[in-house]
Amino acid sequence: MLVQNSNMKLRKLMARKCDICGKGPMVGHNVSHAHNLTKRRWLPNLKKRRVTVGGTPMRLNVCTSCIRSGVLEKLS
Repeated sequence: MLVQNSNMKLRKLMARKCDICGKGPMVGHNVSHAHNLTKRRWLPNLKKRRVTVGGTPMRLNVCTSCIRSGVLEKLS
């Protein structure tokens, strides 16, 4: 997540969330054979990628579906 502070600079907040599409953790249940339910979380498959945002290079947490879709312009 990108946030603009009082100095009009972009800074990044840490979260288990894709900075491009906003995909985050999902919740549900583990279901045993006896149908006992216990809570669990599915986390998105996030990778750190160095990309340009508004002409400035930044490191972003990006999910693999965004990487595969070609939304990002990678820095070399």
